[in-house]
Amino acid sequence: MAAADALAFHEFEEATNLLAETPDAATTSQSDALTSREHVTVVVGSGIGYGAEVVEEEGDRASLLQEEKPQPRFWTFDYYQSFFDVDTSQVLDRIKGSLLPHPGHNFVRYHLRNRPDLYGPFWICATLAFVLAVTGNLTLVLAQRRDPSIHYSPQFHKVTIAGITIYCYAWLVPLALWGFLRWRQGTREHMGLYTFLETVCVYGYSLFVFIPTVVLWLIPVEWLQWLFGALALALSAAGLVFTLWPVVREDTRLVAAALLSTVVLLHALLALGCKLYFFQPLPLEHVIPAPQATLLSPSVLLPTSARSMTTF
Repeated sequence: MAAADALAFHEFEEATNLLAETPDAATTSQSDALTSREHVTVVVGSGIGYGAEVVEEEGDRASLLQEEKPQPRFWTFDYYQSFFDVDTSQVLDRIKGSLLPHPGHNFVRYHLRNRPDLYGPFWICATLAFVLAVTGNLTLVLAQRRDPSIHYSPQFHKVTIAGITIYCYAWLVPLALWGFLRWRQGTREHMGLYTFLETVCVYGYSLFVFIPTVVLWLIPVEWLQWLFGALALALSAAGLVFTLWPVVREDTRLVAAALLSTVVLLHALLALGCKLYFFQPLPLEHVIPAPQATLLSPSVLLPTSARSMTTF
């Protein structure tokens, strides 16, 4: 019984007096107070947990920013290392895009995606220069087998000429094009612009189609060689035109037409020069000149005795 009396509710005398003095006062039970305290505790606890998570995220971001390395200078090797950070699938996708150009499919937007690389253009130019020099020498070897009178000697200087020609074209022409577009952007407000590395990347991948074409030029059929060269030139020049058109269309028609015509003309001159220099069927220095008749004076034709008689 004592335990039951202890658990029973007892009204305190002070509380009774207070209620008597202020009958309009609101009362709350102990259970309500406990509930409100628990509710407050839960709210405060949940608020502290959310704030802690935000603080942790901000701390992680701050630590990442502190650990991030500063941007390297453009004259250092680390600056150019990021442009060679591509995998095989990306390079193959960009090569495929350069081989299959079509209107409305921008090479920079769909294949580069603001991540130009120098790995593909560098090795494409190196491969094209090497293949040009090798096939140019093989052309002379095959010509010597068809005509034994042709004297063949290895022409290693063609490797140097091919390398200088291809690399200068793949870097100087994009540089001039990028500079011209940047100058035109200052005069035209709504004109877009590719970066210099994007322009170099577009030109580098556009040269890939000439690698199999140069190999096919070993076929000793003149009209077939010109046909392969024309097809390769059309594919490569079309890729350049479709890529540059979204940029130059904001300019005047005259400037856009002149610029695209210049791009195609320079591309055609490169293909034509490679065809005529590296694939000559017979070098000019080995052509034996035809004998020419020479007129001799009468003193040379007559014998010595006859000349002595004519003097008297």
